Amino acid sequence: MADRVHPAESPRPSTSSAVSDSKPPSPSADKPTPAPGTYVIQLPKDQIYRVPPPENAHRFELYTRRKNRRSRCCFCLCWLLGILAVLIVFLGIAVAIFYLVVRPKSPNYSIDAIAIRGLNSTASSSSAISPVFDVAVRADNPNKKIGIYYQTDSSVQIYFSDEKLSDGVLPAFFQPANNVTVFQSSVRGSGVNLSNQASKALIDSQKRRAVPFKVEIRAPIKLKIGSVKTWKIRVKVTCDVTVNQLAAAAKIVSKNCDYNVKLW
Repeated sequence: MADRVHPAESPRPSTSSAVSDSKPPSPSADKPTPAPGTYVIQLPKDQIYRVPPPENAHRFELYTRRKNRRSRCCFCLCWLLGILAVLIVFLGIAVAIFYLVVRPKSPNYSIDAIAIRGLNSTASSSSAISPVFDVAVRADNPNKKIGIYYQTDSSVQIYFSDEKLSDGVLPAFFQPANNVTVFQSSVRGSGVNLSNQASKALIDSQKRRAVPFKVEIRAPIKLKIGSVKTWKIRVKVTCDVTVNQLAAAAKIVSKNCDYNVKLW
């Protein structure tokens, strides 16, 4: 009986070799291998410190200096602004205390009377005139704790139709607190030539018995508060006065006075 020949069985691959073939390639296989004698060191980003290259080192130094200077300037500016703010606060407190204690009030000025000599409506524009005005000025100081020193170098000027007729001065005196003083001033003009327009206006106003004048008074004063005197303050008083005639017995028909003060 013939022997039955069995076909040769093909050898099966081992389990270990199949597993090894299915593994992915190692990550290190894609990276280049360092050359002999060199090393690759990996550090976290937060531990990397950058140093400017040599060509930019000078610029980096200048930038650092400017930054420090700006910081110092800002600090000084803030310090000065703080001191200024404190001074303003203290000044405001001092002014408030002064106002509450002293209670300053504005003085009042007016023209009580005016007598006119040497001026008549028949004078022609070609003839020179020398008018004289005797003016009574009323000064009312309503302050209870402030006195007023009227200094020298004052002036009184009288105008008609914007043309100056005469000049004068005020007497120097002291006005105590809570006081009303009426002082006289003789205001004179010499060789005054009126224009044709001013002469006609003077004649017309005389006929209407309403002659308008403007009186300007400038007076340097000093205030006395207790035993302290202030610096020199300049007061300017402007009064619009209308009289009924150009005579010594002239009466004031209307008047309106205003004034301003220059502290410096």
